[in-house]
Amino acid sequence: MLRRFASIIGLAALLSVAATADQLVNTGLPDGKLGALSRTGSGGLLETEAADDFILNTPALITGASFYGLIGSTVSLSDISQVVAEIYRVFPKDSDTVRTPNVPTRTNSPSDVAFGSRDSSVPDLSFSATSLGLFGVGNSVVNGINPKPNQTTGGEGPVSGQEVLFDVTFTTPFLLPADHYFFVPQVTVPGDFLWLSAPRPIVAPGTPFAPDLQAWIRNENLAPDWLRIGTDIVGSPVTGGPAPTYNLAFTLDGTSVPEPSSYILLGSAILAFAAAGRKKLKG
Repeated sequence: MLRRFASIIGLAALLSVAATADQLVNTGLPDGKLGALSRTGSGGLLETEAADDFILNTPALITGASFYGLIGSTVSLSDISQVVAEIYRVFPKDSDTVRTPNVPTRTNSPSDVAFGSRDSSVPDLSFSATSLGLFGVGNSVVNGINPKPNQTTGGEGPVSGQEVLFDVTFTTPFLLPADHYFFVPQVTVPGDFLWLSAPRPIVAPGTPFAPDLQAWIRNENLAPDWLRIGTDIVGSPVTGGPAPTYNLAFTLDGTSVPEPSSYILLGSAILAFAAAGRKKLKG
């Protein structure tokens, strides 16, 4: 009875927190510079993950997200069949530090394996998609994701298509300790989904934070390693000068959970909430 009572209280607290969520992270709006492939491996395609970082200075319950992407101009929004959202910590956490990487560096990269994941096919994630009209980017990274020494491919060049805003609700929220993380959204859609870049350094309406790491990418052939999209893949322009660096356009919504007692209570509530959902699906 006491355990059931605690679960009821915890669930009530969880719902209360979710109802008062704030925007915790905002990297800004698309700047038209780059689109980076980020898709699941559905249909036999090569799974690819693009990642951009964020910082939590206190523990937080992450209840939602939004991100901007590019899909084919004639693709119907109803053809978007799956959205996955992953959270990675920063290397060397959750990583094999003994092996020799096949990339120029793993410093400040995402870790080898995800810290947490949500998937609309489970479902512990729901999403909506809004078309914002035609949009173009000056460069793209889709296929040229190679181990060193052949990592600098320059990208695949300009791409245009349909700009789409994805709004995501985590029906099982992420409960994250204070730390430095990477956010990875993946979309299953006919053709490619390219996650759109945002200005770096972050500008309004984004919320700057430091250190702001550049965006990374990998496919399943490169995993568990990652490449820096700008520094490693795009590389220095032919006219000389430094290689570009990129942010990717996303926001995260949630509520800080500063009290250790609340942190434990909400964790128990989330586990109970997720277990109840699994039981309902099986029943």
